[in-house]
Amino acid sequence: MELEVRHLRALCAIADTGSLHKAARQLGVSQPSLTTQLRRIENSLGAELFSRERTGCRPTPLGRSVLSRARPLLAEMAALVVEAKASAARAGGPRLRIGSTASRVLADWLRRLRQRLPATDISLHVDVSANALLRMVAAGQLDVAFVHEVEGCPLLVPDALTSRVLVEREPQFISMSRDHPAAAAPVVELADLAEDRWMVDPTVDGEWDGLRRVLRAAGLNPPVLHGDYHTAASLIAIGEAVAPCQPTSGPREDMAIRPLRGDPLAVRLLLFRRPGACEELHEAVYAELAAAYREAALRAAAYRQWLLRHKRPLPHAPAA
Repeated sequence: MELEVRHLRALCAIADTGSLHKAARQLGVSQPSLTTQLRRIENSLGAELFSRERTGCRPTPLGRSVLSRARPLLAEMAALVVEAKASAARAGGPRLRIGSTASRVLADWLRRLRQRLPATDISLHVDVSANALLRMVAAGQLDVAFVHEVEGCPLLVPDALTSRVLVEREPQFISMSRDHPAAAAPVVELADLAEDRWMVDPTVDGEWDGLRRVLRAAGLNPPVLHGDYHTAASLIAIGEAVAPCQPTSGPREDMAIRPLRGDPLAVRLLLFRRPGACEELHEAVYAELAAAYREAALRAAAYRQWLLRHKRPLPHAPAA
């Protein structure tokens, strides 16, 4: 006889109630039937799992061992059933699969979308590669992708995709330690960072090529570190490096964020989608993205001042 879930459930009921009679009532079966089932289980395993006493049933050492494995299996089975039912309930409803490169607006964008589309199953896939995300949209693995295109390094856009521009030219600011000499000025000269180590993530499409182009155009050849931006933050804070950053980056006590004179580094922010996607849903996705970006931009003091100084409008969020 092979053990089944119902056998494990019976063993746990006997252990929990301490009585074949009480366990039978809990399981909705007769006591003789449960007694027979227990005997078959024990015969299958080759030893007793419970000691029958006048005061009830007590697990034997083998019984305790079997119960220690049975309980998590039953819990996993219960979770599987709940999750499967939830997935089945969502299967017939609308879903939205979002892809994005790293962005300060992601959390608020998702929050807004969940509030606006409560019946929609929304998932998020983040990737450092904008080109990889666009391929996923073209393959039908994602519905939309919010990406940035480094100036001078055009993305490889599959023919089938359509795009909508969120920001035509977003300047990239510079993050540096609070006590960096250049941090004393509201706007930083690129030449003031010539002796600094620059850190850049080469896995981000266009990032290293775009920075190298700007540095060469300025006649600069500073030392460059390649690494992810999470590592960069700790190095920047102690003055070991400087790095480009999104202008919507939030304030930190150990870091200063400043615009560069002339804004030589910039990206274009785009929302791509598959052809045939629901127009109404796409409007909602874009509207909430624009609203989230506006909020992030106005919350970042340095970017807010830059926008006012350059009289640049923020993305317009269509009415709901």
